[in-house]
Amino acid sequence: MSTPKFPKIPLSFHSELKKRISDYFTEKGKSMTGNFKLYLKAGILVTSFIAVYVHLVFFTPATLWAVLECVLLGCLIASIGFNVMHDGAHGSFSRYKWINNFASNFANFLGASQHMWKSKHNVIHHTYTNIHGVDDDIEARPFLRLCDEQQHYKIHKYQHWYFWAAYSLLYIWWIFVTDYKKYFSGKIGSVPLRKMTTREHVEFWFYKVSHAFLFVALPIYMVGAGAWAIGFFSMALVAGFVLSIVFQLAHTVEHTHFPQIDDSTGKMEDEWAIHQIKTTANFATRNKVVSWLVGGLNFQVEHHLFPKISHVHYPAISQIIKKACQDYGIKYIEYPKVRLAVASHVAYLRQMSRPDAHHDPH
Repeated sequence: MSTPKFPKIPLSFHSELKKRISDYFTEKGKSMTGNFKLYLKAGILVTSFIAVYVHLVFFTPATLWAVLECVLLGCLIASIGFNVMHDGAHGSFSRYKWINNFASNFANFLGASQHMWKSKHNVIHHTYTNIHGVDDDIEARPFLRLCDEQQHYKIHKYQHWYFWAAYSLLYIWWIFVTDYKKYFSGKIGSVPLRKMTTREHVEFWFYKVSHAFLFVALPIYMVGAGAWAIGFFSMALVAGFVLSIVFQLAHTVEHTHFPQIDDSTGKMEDEWAIHQIKTTANFATRNKVVSWLVGGLNFQVEHHLFPKISHVHYPAISQIIKKACQDYGIKYIEYPKVRLAVASHVAYLRQMSRPDAHHDPH
C-alpha cells in the first residue's frame, strides 16, 4: 500500500509549536542536544553493562547470583537502548554527528540492526504513528490484536492475560528473526526499505556475527550450553519485556487514537503534529527514577513532536507543549503513574480481545 499524506495547513499548530520551542532554547541559551548529565548517565550504563557481562562470562558466580546478574543485564540492555542508542539514532545525543553515530551503534552491539531500526522507528513509526497497515510497531500478529482494523483470532480472547509473555519474546524475535526478515524481503511491513549500500550490507553481517560470538559462542565456550541457555533467556526475556512495555504504554492505551486513511484522498484527517498528540500518551512524568531509566520515553508526546531534541530537555518543553495544546483545544494524554498506564493498556487489550470491539478513545 502507498503511505498516506498529511494535510498542509498554513499557520499550523505545528509551526506555532516549533516557534515556541525555538524561542525557549534561544532564551535559555541551551543546545537542543544532550548535556553532561546525559553523557554521565551513558557512561554509568555502558560501564555497568560491560562489568556485569565480564563478571558473568569470565568469573561466573553461583547459579542464583548469575541469574540475578542476567536479569540486571537485560534491564541494562533496555536502558542503554532507551538512553544511548535511541537519542543517538535520532541525532539528539550530541551536536556532533560522529558521536550520535557512535551512540546509535550500540544497537548493533546489542544485536539489533541499527539500519533496520532507523528505517522502522525514525521514519515509519514517527511519521505514521498508529496507522494500521503502515506503522509496524502496532503489528504483532498472530499473538496480539492492537487495533480495530486487525483481524481477530481466537487466541486474542486471552491477550490481556498472556501479553506479558508475548512482550518478553520481543528481543529474541527482533535480533534473530525480524531483522533478517526485513533484510531479505527489503520491506518493513508494507513499506519498502531504501536500497542498502555495500557498506550497510557489510555492517549488517559484521555486527550480527559479532553479536553471535559475544552473546552465544563465547559464553557457551566459557560456561557450557546449559548454563548459557538459562542466562541468555533470563537476560533476553527481561530485556524484551521492558523494551515492549515502555513503547506500548506510549501508544496502545485507552485514550490514544488509531486514525484511518481517507481512501478517496489518501490523506489523514489531522495535520502531522495533531496526529502525533492524538496517537501518543505520557506516563509517570514526575517520577525522576522512571524518567532516568527509560531515557525520557515516558515523555512520549514531547519525543514524537521533537525527536531531534534530547530527552534531557523533555520536562521543560512539556510545559510549553501542554500550554499550546490548551490554547488550541487539543487533548494532551497523560497518566500520572506507571500502574495507571499499565491498567489502561491492559483495559485496551481487553477491548481488542473481543471480535466486535470498536475502540472509542473519547
